[in-house]
Amino acid sequence: MTITRPLSSADESTPSREIYLQLRGLIVSGMLAANERLPTVRQTAADLGVAPGTVAKAYKLLEQEGLVVSRTAAGTRVAESAAVLPHAVLKRIRELTDEALRTGARLDDVISVLRAQWSAQTEQPPAD
Repeated sequence: MTITRPLSSADESTPSREIYLQLRGLIVSGMLAANERLPTVRQTAADLGVAPGTVAKAYKLLEQEGLVVSRTAAGTRVAESAAVLPHAVLKRIRELTDEALRTGARLDDVISVLRAQWSAQTEQPPAD
């Protein structure tokens, strides 16, 4: 499992939210599988150089979403029912990522275009 240190506090996102989003991405992409154990809150905090409370908030968000299950003495594990994107979608995302990296595209630009495309395809046509 690879998560990175949260961005500076100047960013709009809180460190706990950034950690949550990174872990969520690993879970829904299938990179963290059902029943796989997450590192302890203390270990993750030490690895990222943040307070344990920051990591605990991130883990709590994952638990509230039903992506992980926390049990005393058993740790935090990816839930059996964790929502994983269909394999075909994951494959296309990996291909898009490879192509974007190969061509030097910026992550923010790729995400912006994806959001715009998503919005364009999910908008309801105006009623006549």
